[in-house]
Amino acid sequence: MDAHILPNLQRHKDELRTNVAAGRPYAPLPLIEVLKSIARSEGLWNLFLPGEHGAGLNNYDYASLAEAMGRAYWASEVFNCSAPDTGNIEVLAQYGSAAQQQRWLKPLLDGQIRSSFAMTEPAVASSDATNIETRIVRDGDDYLVTGRK
Repeated sequence: MDAHILPNLQRHKDELRTNVAAGRPYAPLPLIEVLKSIARSEGLWNLFLPGEHGAGLNNYDYASLAEAMGRAYWASEVFNCSAPDTGNIEVLAQYGSAAQQQRWLKPLLDGQIRSSFAMTEPAVASSDATNIETRIVRDGDDYLVTGRK
């Protein structure tokens, strides 16, 4: 954090401002890609994930690292520890089929792709998962999903 993240706060702002001005506010920033490479080479990668796919840390050990990363809102991405990727990686690692793990888990673990999570629905406070109105029902070999996101 002290050697690579905090000294680059202004550069991050500048690169983001450049992307926004070019109409590409969500394009990857060169700084982030450089710092990801450094973090990975130093073994500071997938710190949140215990077991074979991650750094082997438990939640207690990871907590202080997450706190440190919180000093810059974008730092967790440098270490491949940002939401929603972390939660999606955990689900895929534990419950994903071999095909799902090959297609989605491996590129997420490698930091090659980002993921998303959608829970919000119109007309309900869907930040509370008990309010979700979308339903999924098995229909033979298929599933029928009804709802609006």
